[in-house]
Amino acid sequence: MPRYVRAKGSVFFFTVALAQRPSNLLVEEVDRLRRIYQTVQRGHPFETLAICVLPDHIHALWALPDGDGDFSTRWSLIKGGFSRGLDARARSMRKIAKREKGIWQRRYWEHAIRNDEDFERHVDYIHFNPVKHRHVRRVCDWPHSSFHRFVEQGLLALDWGGDLRNIQGSFGE
Repeated sequence: MPRYVRAKGSVFFFTVALAQRPSNLLVEEVDRLRRIYQTVQRGHPFETLAICVLPDHIHALWALPDGDGDFSTRWSLIKGGFSRGLDARARSMRKIAKREKGIWQRRYWEHAIRNDEDFERHVDYIHFNPVKHRHVRRVCDWPHSSFHRFVEQGLLALDWGGDLRNIQGSFGE
């Protein structure tokens, strides 16, 4: 198993999902998502240690600056910025009253990374997720992942994660 280098500061794992699952919106609008993400990152710095954008959800591992635990504002800005300019989805009266477009699930999953083993497990989970959801047979075939950066940096081999044809069983989230 590779030895990843962790950043200083608070490190968190996130799963952020669309309200309508299944959907392909995030990969159809991946350039919009990238622009908004980078804009928020410039205004509210954080380091993306690992990320994977799937059709209907995102997994990310962030390092926030020392003493800054405000990931909530960052995700709110990313979700709101992404939604602005897109057509609203079917919405409840509650979402209409709160001026929500119904694109994102209101909440998201966050987990504070506890140690190096926890960090490594989450990086691996992020990178293997497109295979788990059967979007591709090999991790290297999914274009919207930090996996490719890890390969370029020599942290992972291009064939890391194997081939779905060689994996049996089901995987739950």
